[in-house]
Amino acid sequence: MHFSIPETESRSGDSGGSAYVAYNIHVNGVLHCRVRYSQLLGLHEQLRKEYGANVLPAFPPKKLFSLTPAEVEQRREQLEKYMQAVRQDPLLGSSETFNSFLRRAQQETQQVPTEEVSLEVLLSNGQKVLVNVLTSDQTEDVLEAVAAKLDLPDDLIGYFSLFLVREKEDGAFSFVRKLQEFELPYVSVTSLRSKEYKIVLRKSYWDSAYDDDVMENRVGLNLLYAQTVSDIERGWILVTKEQHRQLKSLQEKVSKKEFLRLAQTLRHYGYLRFDACVADFPEKDCPVVVSAGNSELSLQLRLPGQQLREGSFRVTRMRCWRVTSSVPLPSGSTSSPGRGRGEVRLELAFEYLMSKDRLQWVTITSPQAIMMSICLQSMVDELMVKKSGGSIRKMLRRRVGGTLRRSDSQQAVKSPPLLESPDATRESMVKLSSKLSAVSLRGIGSPSTDASASDVHGNFAFEGIGDEDL
Repeated sequence: MHFSIPETESRSGDSGGSAYVAYNIHVNGVLHCRVRYSQLLGLHEQLRKEYGANVLPAFPPKKLFSLTPAEVEQRREQLEKYMQAVRQDPLLGSSETFNSFLRRAQQETQQVPTEEVSLEVLLSNGQKVLVNVLTSDQTEDVLEAVAAKLDLPDDLIGYFSLFLVREKEDGAFSFVRKLQEFELPYVSVTSLRSKEYKIVLRKSYWDSAYDDDVMENRVGLNLLYAQTVSDIERGWILVTKEQHRQLKSLQEKVSKKEFLRLAQTLRHYGYLRFDACVADFPEKDCPVVVSAGNSELSLQLRLPGQQLREGSFRVTRMRCWRVTSSVPLPSGSTSSPGRGRGEVRLELAFEYLMSKDRLQWVTITSPQAIMMSICLQSMVDELMVKKSGGSIRKMLRRRVGGTLRRSDSQQAVKSPPLLESPDATRESMVKLSSKLSAVSLRGIGSPSTDASASDVHGNFAFEGIGDEDL
């Protein structure tokens, strides 16, 4: 997640009380919630009671006197680093204390009362599923409601996720992010105040071998079938004329399992496709279409003469990767905090083992760079679970004694990566690196001059590669 505190606001207290500074917490550049220092201090104290002071990152201390503008900015930076560090930590970031704090703050900031509402969730083929939920229901609650409406068994719910997407004019979906446990789906989608934003149900795993588990159930089979048909119609899955004829024949016979078995053999089956963007491979400023799936990133480009060329980058050959953001300011600008910001430019860069002795950085510039990095992370997580002999089969979290209990398999998957926020007050062009953390990542030395060692993280899956794989 692009999880940041890019700005502060001076706000009047309740009932004419004294003014205070509010900190705006953003997710992927969109306001998630607005909180006071005292609220974040309360969260810190609660986490310290539950997990001990040694586990927690440093929290900016209280001040006896009013803060100067410079001190306000310093505290903002410290709080941003604190929130990022907590979110990255697999124990703290997945804790109910941390996530419930963010959910309450989101609801209070958007001023949405708790009430029952009808929420529209789309399947991959555009079919609408209306579920009755509370505005205060978290992502797991909404996912459970959708599963119940579809009659999907509890032990298959973990194979699917809810995604926030933007529906384009041609009806295609542009994926914004996977909905997280720290947010309220109804509030997240309605606070964007645009009908083009939707919530979509889609499978959340990459290895097609797991299809067998889902296809055992009628509802699971139907969901996979609908997603695959939709992906083929959108051109996400690459199909020859003969394959298309065979698929059409199976569709007419309503042979769903046979249809899926054939589809599994096709290029880009089960991949997530991103909007057209730019990469520096095979040459600088090259227009590409990126797809993620089957433990790889695929870059498709159109050569002169309309010839289609594809480059595939295996996750197991990525030594490390990072997400960077940059914020251009108008020339000659002397912007104050929160003002005069240009549009954030996001890049995903990974160091790739091109041959046995040659590593090369590949950079993709895309507004969906963070979503791409999360896809990479989840693919590596899945590889590591499989390597350890584990299973991705997850049981739905259940409330026990008023708290949420998480299954062992869910505990093993750590939080998605975070991104440091751009700060337009520092330089006319500021470049900051993400701190990716999850089961499969660990810090390594810095490969270039624009990122410190703590900003770049290595890939455990990379270490398992042998000469025979090159």
